[in-house]
Amino acid sequence: MITSPLFRTGARPFSGCMTTICADQVAPATRGWAPPVVMAATVFTVVTAEMLPVGLLTPIGSSLQVSEGTAGLTLTVTGVVSALASPILPLVLGKLDRRIVMVGLMALLAAASLLAAAAPTFAMLMIARVLFGISLGGVWLFTIGLARRVVPAHAAGPATSLIFSGIGIASVLGIPAGAFVGELFGWRWAFAAVGVLSATLAAALALFLPRLSAEKAVRLSDVAEVLRIKQLRVGLALVALLVTGHFAAYTYVRPLLEKQAGITPALIGTLLLAYGVAGVIGNFVAGSLRPARALGMIALGIATVAVLMPVLGTTLTGALVLLVVWGFSHGGTSVSTQAWGHAAAPSAPEASSAVLVGVYNGAIALGAFAGGQAADHLGTTTVTWLPAVLGTAALIVVLANRRQRG
Repeated sequence: MITSPLFRTGARPFSGCMTTICADQVAPATRGWAPPVVMAATVFTVVTAEMLPVGLLTPIGSSLQVSEGTAGLTLTVTGVVSALASPILPLVLGKLDRRIVMVGLMALLAAASLLAAAAPTFAMLMIARVLFGISLGGVWLFTIGLARRVVPAHAAGPATSLIFSGIGIASVLGIPAGAFVGELFGWRWAFAAVGVLSATLAAALALFLPRLSAEKAVRLSDVAEVLRIKQLRVGLALVALLVTGHFAAYTYVRPLLEKQAGITPALIGTLLLAYGVAGVIGNFVAGSLRPARALGMIALGIATVAVLMPVLGTTLTGALVLLVVWGFSHGGTSVSTQAWGHAAAPSAPEASSAVLVGVYNGAIALGAFAGGQAADHLGTTTVTWLPAVLGTAALIVVLANRRQRG
């Protein structure tokens, strides 16, 4: 199995306990692969929950009587809250057992999903998406920090690849499945299904995760310290450019395909499935490359697709080909930006992860908002302009900093 450069480090997998054996050191060896499997399912669920509106944007807007751009705010508010929650949660939670934290966050996700499913108004749906954002920011942050601690040291690489494969699997199965459920039974049932799955995973995390005490309580000064590292700041700039550009268009991919290529709602799930499969492949390809090279390929791919979409994406075949290239390109963004951040600040994984996750989710919010403004005021087919510009800018940044080592 290909492993990400993010985890090719010499860092100790466990901390503390000089003369005695800690509970969180023994548990990984005795619980086998159950913890990483459950954590992979957790990553799958939070990504599916976050991206669910992408495949359901049109029916959500119609049902709650709002425009497509306004419906896209369901991603914007989640991204904003997640961006704020990511750096704040480690400060608030201190050294609280991370197993308890993960269980609580998934229980919150379950409640938010069921609230979204029952929301009678768009305002209520937005409240649910605020709760989504809190859960999302926490799960992302703590999963990055805990991945290497739930298995013995020799299995850290394969286990981490398994855990973060949940991102790609969500693209392959979760988001298209949400679109299919929405088409067959209505968008509310898609949110309800995520709620049930989240509650199940909260119980599974409580059962299978070992005790996971915080390795070090994160202080505000730790966050400020990692921001002084130039290469980390470069990585944050790349995250902002790539993710903002991507979500400016991807949030509105359903109405874009419907209006530009005349694709019927019944085919949307199939096209998103093709996008997701390509994304999984791109994730593992990017994970085998140095971060700078991978991010250069990602930036070039996103910019190219954005430029060609108005020209070649007007037919089913053209749209399918471009979606596959788009999925392959963006699929490696998460693993590559994490690898860049870890290489820049290997001694402060939780603090650097907090900043990275915050910028990542803030960029999702900004991209969804900017794309919504373009869709409402200039037309849905104009949402590809921003990724064309920002993808090109990201490529320039990568080339200017290509000496970054992963």
